[in-house]
Amino acid sequence: MIWSRKARWRRQAYRILRAAKRLESLEDAALRREMSEATFRARGGESLQRLLTKVYALAIEATRRTAGMTHFPVQVMGAIALFEGHIAEMQTGEGKTITAILPAALRSLMGKGVHVITANDYLASRDAEKLSPIYAKLGLTVGCVIAKTEGQDKSKREGNFILAQEDDDRRDAYACDVTYGTASEMGFDFLRDRLRRGAGVQERAEKRQPAIFEKTVGREAPVQRGHYCALIDEADSILIDEARTPLIIGVMQANREAMVSLYRWCAGAIRHLEPGVDFLFDPHKRRADLTDQGCRRVTLLAKPAIIDTIDTERIYQHVEKALMAALVFERDRDYVIHKDEIVIVDEGTGRKMDGRKWQEGQHQSVEAKERLPITEVTSSAARITIQTLFRYYEHLSGMTGTAVQARGEFSKVYGLKVTVIPTNRPCIRRGMATRVFRTQDAKREAIVEEIDRLVRVGRAVLVGTPSVESSESLSEALLAIGVEHEVLNARFDAQEADIVSRAGTSGKVTIATNMAGRGTDILLEEPTRKAGGLHVIATEMHTSRRIDRQLVGRAARQGDPGSFQFFLSLEDELFRVLKVGKREKLIKRAWSDRKGELNSSWERYFRRIQRGLEKLHTKQRKRLLKFEREQSKRYRKLGLDPFLELAEA
Repeated sequence: MIWSRKARWRRQAYRILRAAKRLESLEDAALRREMSEATFRARGGESLQRLLTKVYALAIEATRRTAGMTHFPVQVMGAIALFEGHIAEMQTGEGKTITAILPAALRSLMGKGVHVITANDYLASRDAEKLSPIYAKLGLTVGCVIAKTEGQDKSKREGNFILAQEDDDRRDAYACDVTYGTASEMGFDFLRDRLRRGAGVQERAEKRQPAIFEKTVGREAPVQRGHYCALIDEADSILIDEARTPLIIGVMQANREAMVSLYRWCAGAIRHLEPGVDFLFDPHKRRADLTDQGCRRVTLLAKPAIIDTIDTERIYQHVEKALMAALVFERDRDYVIHKDEIVIVDEGTGRKMDGRKWQEGQHQSVEAKERLPITEVTSSAARITIQTLFRYYEHLSGMTGTAVQARGEFSKVYGLKVTVIPTNRPCIRRGMATRVFRTQDAKREAIVEEIDRLVRVGRAVLVGTPSVESSESLSEALLAIGVEHEVLNARFDAQEADIVSRAGTSGKVTIATNMAGRGTDILLEEPTRKAGGLHVIATEMHTSRRIDRQLVGRAARQGDPGSFQFFLSLEDELFRVLKVGKREKLIKRAWSDRKGELNSSWERYFRRIQRGLEKLHTKQRKRLLKFEREQSKRYRKLGLDPFLELAEA
């Protein structure tokens, strides 16, 4: 069945490419007339399936004339898969960006708007602006919505292109034929539009909805015009990894003086609590709970008089949040400090998530831990999960280099099939044996030695690290032996494109968090290619095999030579999910050579833990979706909008 489908797509792809070849003699005006005719036929009732060959050929020719790029047959196959509602697994470097032009142009014929979702604001604005001249050749307009930056308006209008930050510009961007943006921005716009609409069927349902909605949003017109079609780049990252956290619009609430004192007091009080006696910590679930004895100890601890106004149960809750701030949330891994503010770092991409906050006082607990000013607490005004947001679309499809491992979840949650698209050229990536070490220090020494060796033979090296802290400690070790390199992490995300563009230079070393794994091109120089191409060193296994595959996929693109190798240690982040004491026992009984290296058979422990975490995260996403469905039913019975939070449940 799958092979017959692929054979059909391949035959159709060659027909489309032949049709595109025949269009080369047409004038630009004639090209636009052909597109206008296709639009007229589509809105007159002709199926898009019958117009596919013609429109894809027009889009291919427009791409060739404007960008000097010609689509490969496999890219056209991927574009057909997208139109038919599949997740197309296309390997890194196979040209997913220009593949999306074809289905976007075809779906735009209906005049209902096509949303192209990318991994971050940088990629959304880059792709929209870069591709707008291609769409212009077809008579199509392009919009792009990006996050609002405080004190800086990046809105822009140029020809058929609109870059939007403010609401009025956003309305125009969503009114374009094709609109680029991130899942979070489009999700927040969806929620803001619901807030603009009001509470729901009954006018605020006897005033159950908080009056703050009326004060903050009034009755403005919505910015989005509907949810007809979404094409998602890096679909696994957006539909799977980001789906663990709902999108929430918060309402700021001023902190009482007693609450500020409580956050500060809890940060110090946890030093008096004994693990395993006063509280239980489950690293697997990233959760800390007070025991009965711990509750008694907290009650007996000396407190400032002002905290006496807070009920005991709330004190217990905030002590548990302080424990989580100390044991779960790690500086330069889960967050960075910028201008005396906590900025959350996205686990999947390594990018800063400006403006995001942890809920229910957790953010303030981390601020107290770091002795920073305590910011206002945010309570939820509206929320939606990624799963629910994208199931609103009439047509949904996506592309990624790593989808096969999640094909069950794609099918069950979104009703999407995963199809592997063949590569344009055979992949000659070479994997080297995984090396496992007893300690982080022993592993770091081995990595530095290997980098030094590779640089001497002219290889380009990309080192993937799980956190800002680990990237900077490795950087210090390389500086100590005089190896020049560049660091790409959440502290330097503004220079991402520039740093990555140089990563394919012979002898170049680039240290990167997960940032470099998504949507960025590494082009090899000829000397690098001759020396063996880009070598990727993964310094840890991530919580998902898909993230590992993305990093590894930076090497050996489009038939280029390349290789990869994993360096692991028993002190890695992945091993921290083991119960207290178990990791220490493993380290004690592990036999290593004089350099601290273990037998490669230890790799199976890492694979086992990784599989366990993947199952845990799948369960979390299922629970989140189940909770939202139950809440939706309850709210609809009350005649309320299911995405707006009640003042009283």
